[in-house]
Amino acid sequence: MTDNNCMPALFLGHGSPMVTLDDNTYTRAWRLLGESLPRPRAILCVSAHWYLPETLVTGNDRPRTIHDFAGFPKPLFDIQYPAPGDPALALEVAKLLSPTEVALDNEWGLDHGTWTVLRHIYPEADIPVIQLSLNRSQDAAWHFELARRLRPLRDDNVLIVGSGNLVHNLRRYDWSGSRVEPFEWAERFESMARERMLAADFEPLVNYKKQGTEAMMAVPTPDHYLPLIYVLAQHHDGDRITFPVEGFDGGSMSMLAVQLG
Repeated sequence: MTDNNCMPALFLGHGSPMVTLDDNTYTRAWRLLGESLPRPRAILCVSAHWYLPETLVTGNDRPRTIHDFAGFPKPLFDIQYPAPGDPALALEVAKLLSPTEVALDNEWGLDHGTWTVLRHIYPEADIPVIQLSLNRSQDAAWHFELARRLRPLRDDNVLIVGSGNLVHNLRRYDWSGSRVEPFEWAERFESMARERMLAADFEPLVNYKKQGTEAMMAVPTPDHYLPLIYVLAQHHDGDRITFPVEGFDGGSMSMLAVQLG
């Protein structure tokens, strides 16, 4: 059974960067999460938006706020999330992931997959945050096995956060804002994923490409899906799995949040 003092792990469906300026059901639920979670000593975030052919971890003392998007209003670009970094934790992560080669990176900072949601959960930006990149040259099974090596961090008061979207198909997204209900294929895939998570049966989710046409519609590219795999890999026997945030945007983007522990 899980130690009651073990830090939860959290997957967040982050959606559009505009969520950081919004006041809606998603942002209010994130704020409630911040009030209900135990306070971590640091946060390790795996974001869909640091997706490159190697494994890196941010090692800066003061990670910059990265506005990695275009075409949005100026107030979004004015936002800063000045959370400190944690170079010691970055070194610890690199050690845990050995023998996989993990380099420290001092150029990246906190991309919008990280700061747009953390700004609601921890608005004071007073908890150290580091990011771990997603190696796009590896499949989901490789990522799951790599992420399992991070589980000791939960016992060391580190909050592991994956930020992406369980269903993320921008080609089918309704940009007009008129679609309220999710597409049937999107809803079915999310429903299947929920069932598998509640049963702690992660194999079908790790090997999602074997789940047929609906899976490939829901996950046309791995970048927003892989952060979920990192969180599921933190599972301990006895962990309770809950969904503190629910809903769809534009018919084809799941905003589901998944909490382990």
